[in-house]
Amino acid sequence: MTRPIVVFGAGEIAEVAAFYFERTLSRTVAAFTVDAAYLKEPTHFGRPVLPFEEVARRFDPAEHDGFVALSYARMNRVRADKVAAMRGAGYRLTSYVSPKANVFTDAIGDNCLILENNTVQPFTRIGENVVLWSGNHIGHHSIIEDNVFVSSHVVVSGSCRIGANSFLGVNVTVTDHVTIAPFTLAGAGVPIASDTEPEGVYVLPFSAEKRAVPSTRLKRL
Repeated sequence: MTRPIVVFGAGEIAEVAAFYFERTLSRTVAAFTVDAAYLKEPTHFGRPVLPFEEVARRFDPAEHDGFVALSYARMNRVRADKVAAMRGAGYRLTSYVSPKANVFTDAIGDNCLILENNTVQPFTRIGENVVLWSGNHIGHHSIIEDNVFVSSHVVVSGSCRIGANSFLGVNVTVTDHVTIAPFTLAGAGVPIASDTEPEGVYVLPFSAEKRAVPSTRLKRL
């Protein structure tokens, strides 16, 4: 018997995650939770919203799973911090894998969100706290490390490694045997044909060359 879920977050990604859990897997979302300082409304999406500092008293971690549904803010560090906090509160973290995704690996970590029309080929490994938005291709023998956010229509070719805390924008293409270093930010449409540098920022329209400001110092990600 599957357990109801407490979702950390109360924004659009939390709404999307709750929709998918309930509509496609028939899993109940019992409540949302946020840090007390960010609590704006007592309900959201038809569910109670509780301060994180109180949620475990109302929704027992022994009877509920947890899921952190946040964005790629601060190169996914915010989401990673809340994964640790949910575990610290005693919640077992679940993952969502769409029934309409073609996934040919069992090596998927906790707190992953894998939406429809993803193709994940054999011999791949997906770390924990990874988001694969809709319609990506993850090639055979590739590894996606922890705390990564992959937007839509990204192609990761065979035998690649996507480093921890990276962000791949819409329509990024990574060619075979390339290593994306940790904390790489690849903007929409960027082709990556060689290894990146840690905290590198690679954006169009002018070129896919690394930018001078490291990804961890950007104000809007």
